[in-house]
Amino acid sequence: MLAKPAEQTSLIAARALELMFEAGLPKEAIAFLPGDGATLGGVFCRDPRVVGVCFTGSTDTARIINRQLAEKEGPIATLIAETGGQNAMIVDSTALPEQVIKDAVGSAFTSAGQRCSALRVLYVQRDIADRVIDLLKGAMAELKVGPTHLRENDIGPVIDQEARDALLAHIDQLKREGRLIAEATLPEGLDGHFVAPVAFEIGGIEELKKEHFGPVLHVVRYDAADLEKVVAAINATGYGLTLGVHSRNEETAERIERLARVGNLYVNRNQIGAVVGVQPFGGCGLSGTGPKAGGPSYLLRFTNERSTSTNTTAVGGNASLLSLGDD
Repeated sequence: MLAKPAEQTSLIAARALELMFEAGLPKEAIAFLPGDGATLGGVFCRDPRVVGVCFTGSTDTARIINRQLAEKEGPIATLIAETGGQNAMIVDSTALPEQVIKDAVGSAFTSAGQRCSALRVLYVQRDIADRVIDLLKGAMAELKVGPTHLRENDIGPVIDQEARDALLAHIDQLKREGRLIAEATLPEGLDGHFVAPVAFEIGGIEELKKEHFGPVLHVVRYDAADLEKVVAAINATGYGLTLGVHSRNEETAERIERLARVGNLYVNRNQIGAVVGVQPFGGCGLSGTGPKAGGPSYLLRFTNERSTSTNTTAVGGNASLLSLGDD
């Protein structure tokens, strides 16, 4: 087995392997390959000895891996990919605004928004939108950005300068368009790739041409009569990872569940932090191949099935004796 971590997390991966070795994993069972993904991936994804790849990352990179595996010599390889998401939360007029804000802020900004399950687009029914947005402003004013080894801080840095630059370009564009709702305070003198949590109002999820992987929340107002159009717009992105629903109307929640094409749907709670063995995690469409991590089918994807059929009459004897009962 080969273990290739992201370039930015090589030390964390190395420590994880040390703990696995201490727990009894034979060192000859795995090879640790830190380094540039494009360079290393281009080598071992084309190696005829590779029979499968398990990948977590962007949809674009998953497509590249898929093509490389298809072109290589040797056995047809398995690809399990868990990729991105343009994750939304739908809030109707029966929802509890305070609970919505608690779950939306946690889903959008925990881990600086760098979770594949993180909330990107908050759809709020127009009847309660002003109230929800006012509460959102207040909650974001309380967020503290800084080094996360200090307990008083809520939001840490993004992964690297490249990610920070891409997020700031998107943020600057929406600010120029006058879309800003609220922005947390970014203390002066921070050493690191920090991005202040920020929220904007947009017209719909279709305005976002890609996932913005960081602490950026987009808010959309919708009319109750357009609920099915909202779900259709979310489905039309092609992604299908997580979807949050806040409603005290069970029929509404069930209606959305029937229409939505997502792997994980969360009702009246946040939409991050799936628990292995309890909430198997994974998406569909542009969000991944499945099967779900932490689910009963995941390990089976790494195995090969065999069927054996035996003609019991070919060995001779009286085959009718096989059908006789104990009597």
